[in-house]
Amino acid sequence: MKHIVTVFVLSLLLSSQVMAGTGHDHGHGHGHAETLVSQDVVEKNADAVIASLIERGKVDKSWSSIKPSSVDKKIFNGHSEWVVAYLNTSITNTDKQTLYVFLTLGGKYIAANYSGH
Repeated sequence: MKHIVTVFVLSLLLSSQVMAGTGHDHGHGHGHAETLVSQDVVEKNADAVIASLIERGKVDKSWSSIKPSSVDKKIFNGHSEWVVAYLNTSITNTDKQTLYVFLTLGGKYIAANYSGH
């Protein structure tokens, strides 16, 4: 039962916004200040996004064993965000070997894509 509740809560948090490979709208989600979370929290949240993408069939199951290759704070259109990059060399399409997960400074999911932008 605990697993079902966890999956349900993650599904609510991630909702239909999780779309690997789609564009990244850096203009939303910046209306209020958030408390900066640690890199560890960011990695855990990004891993949860990857798990959701796998569960929903958006990315290959091989992503489940991939650890972040980088976790950085970057500025897009004047707004700081966390960007977590995952490198999966088992993916044959080199354009899709790196998956980027974007989170607010507070650790909330924004978007995921293969472009890093």
